Amino acid sequence: MQTTLPELITPRTLAARWGLSEKTLERWRMTGNGPTFLKLGSRVLYRMDDVSAHEAQRPRRCTAGQSISEGIWQ
Repeated sequence: MQTTLPELITPRTLAARWGLSEKTLERWRMTGNGPTFLKLGSRVLYRMDDVSAHEAQRPRRCTAGQSISEGIWQ
């Protein structure tokens, strides 16, 4: 039986995907916002499954309301 490893991405990759700064992701990690993450030594990684699940929890039907900078991704 072969185990499939999860796809992992760096904070830099996630920041580029969402159009955010790495500092914003760092702040979210400190406050418990954003997707769950792995900490391996000093390295932070995100599982793509967790990122996709986090995105799926935040669908929008209109443009009214919070912007990303106001916390839509939190």
